[in-house]
Amino acid sequence: MAKADIQHIEDIQLLVNTFYGDVRKNPLLGPVFDGIIGDRWPEHLEKMYRFWQTVLLGEHTYFGSPFPPHAQMPITKTHFDTWLGIWRQTVDALFAGEKADEAKWRGDKMAAMFQLKLDALGNSKTRPLI
Repeated sequence: MAKADIQHIEDIQLLVNTFYGDVRKNPLLGPVFDGIIGDRWPEHLEKMYRFWQTVLLGEHTYFGSPFPPHAQMPITKTHFDTWLGIWRQTVDALFAGEKADEAKWRGDKMAAMFQLKLDALGNSKTRPLI
């Protein structure tokens, strides 16, 4: 049976729930996310639904800046590579099509941007605005 593309909020919820379920089981990422999010997973998942709904479906429900919460996280390129691997695997397992491809592309771009910003923060003697 052919996979459908990402089209509705229910698709976003399935993607986000499946992805973060796998992230939480990952020995590298799980402790980082659980250590920061703690018992606030429902709140975090709701925020991620809104973020990806805005990004992929063009339904503007997310208001905020995604980078600042990550600025102080103890994460490296290995974390980003692992995150991207799980993200791509999850998208490919559930969906196929233009929006699915866009989800993977946007994940790649977001990870690259976050890494650049984290590197800049780590190499700066001053605290930049984020």
